[in-house]
Amino acid sequence: MESFLQQLTRGNGFLLIFILGAGGSFQSGYHLSDLSSPSPFIQRFINSSWYDRHDEPPPAQTVTMIWSLIVSLYAVGGLCGSVSVKFISGRMGRKKAVIFNSFLSMVAAGIMLTSKMANSFEMIIVARILYGFSSGLGVSLHVMYLGEIAPRKIRGIVTLTSATFSSLGKLSGHFFGLSEILGREELWNIVLSVPAVFSLVNIMVLPFLPDAPRYLLIEKGDDKACKKALVSLWGPADYKEEMDEMLTEQAAIEAAPPKSSLQLLSDRTVRWQLISMSLIYTCNQLSGMSAISTFSFDIFMEAGIPADKIRYVSVGLGVCEILTSMSCGLIIERTGRRPLLWGGYGVMSACLVFVTVTMNLKDSSYWVPYVTIGLIFIFIIFFCGGPGGATATLNSELFIQSNRVEALVLMGIQRWSIFAVMGFIFPFLIETLHSYCFVLFACMCLLGCLFVFFVLPETKGKTLLEISEEFEAITVCGKSFVGKKSVETRL
Repeated sequence: MESFLQQLTRGNGFLLIFILGAGGSFQSGYHLSDLSSPSPFIQRFINSSWYDRHDEPPPAQTVTMIWSLIVSLYAVGGLCGSVSVKFISGRMGRKKAVIFNSFLSMVAAGIMLTSKMANSFEMIIVARILYGFSSGLGVSLHVMYLGEIAPRKIRGIVTLTSATFSSLGKLSGHFFGLSEILGREELWNIVLSVPAVFSLVNIMVLPFLPDAPRYLLIEKGDDKACKKALVSLWGPADYKEEMDEMLTEQAAIEAAPPKSSLQLLSDRTVRWQLISMSLIYTCNQLSGMSAISTFSFDIFMEAGIPADKIRYVSVGLGVCEILTSMSCGLIIERTGRRPLLWGGYGVMSACLVFVTVTMNLKDSSYWVPYVTIGLIFIFIIFFCGGPGGATATLNSELFIQSNRVEALVLMGIQRWSIFAVMGFIFPFLIETLHSYCFVLFACMCLLGCLFVFFVLPETKGKTLLEISEEFEAITVCGKSFVGKKSVETRL
């Protein structure tokens, strides 16, 4: 850890990590949690806006439907943003793409700020779609940028900062939603526009920082700019080993040019990487974490927590999440990725089973709802210290440069599609199944635990080509996806 801190302070690495986080996963995390506290105010605004137009209050089902659209269309925007990452980052480069994304976030904030004055819940929906597009594009750019600036020895810690900034964003969403800060009915539109400030900082500072070294060497072929970027980020040193690794990867790319999404899906040499990332993303999205972040108010109401205490519990969850995420950064290079993943999923599954029990017993005693809170805290600790943190590292470790962007597109499509479906159906799901909806999440966590424990290789400290070889060696029932190709290569 001391070596990591020393390396951060030699150059502009720490500043770039912070700026990328402010314009990347921080924004996504904030928008996941910022609806929790002002949700009753927004629903009253929907009622008021409808009444002013139609001279009668809307049916309760209509309000639920509009509210579900506000939540779920954010994910539709995220889906579009994640699909656009290859086109935008390819045309603009990593740095200019991040700056463009920050401008987009500020436009969305402007629409959100004026929606109240215009008495238009439709403007909230439009702003949420733009926020989603910005978040979908920003998260992919953030992870990609981090993976392309990080030296191999500290790659895990650097890429994990994306999860830390996501947690910081969620905490900020809860914090600014407190009634003592901005969580009052007359200020709900400001609460939803706070990230614009961080986007402005991003626009002002990022032009003075270097583009990603791997992008400069592998895609632009500019070795001088690559070395200059490495020195600027990590201080004067001999970066021959890092650049040799990039050149080796560049040679592999020349032998296997970049593929389209369909070509990547049909490529047997990356089949296990795609299966692994797809399953881990699915388990993360259906673990219940996204539902807890977005619908914490509804969940704690269902658990029996007094309404006036929920906002403070949500802030506590945010603090717990960011502290755990930071702690994960301290241990990931020692423990590796696999123990954090399968151990986290296992404990999360057990917690959700017990949450189902305690929510059914909430009326049996005054202390039972607080046991539910404790279980949710444990759940969040093991998510952020396990799957939430380690998945961000896997993003940049499982695919070589020519496949990485397309893989991020595919994973983004899956991630945001699941989030859109969950955002739309969860309000109806919790009304129908009540506490039993958490059993579904527990089953997904158990599936993730078993897959990682029995199948996923360890990636700690390995080059991208070594990791590819590890995946090629995976067999199921004695058969490998690339067995035929391996034999032909040896001949």
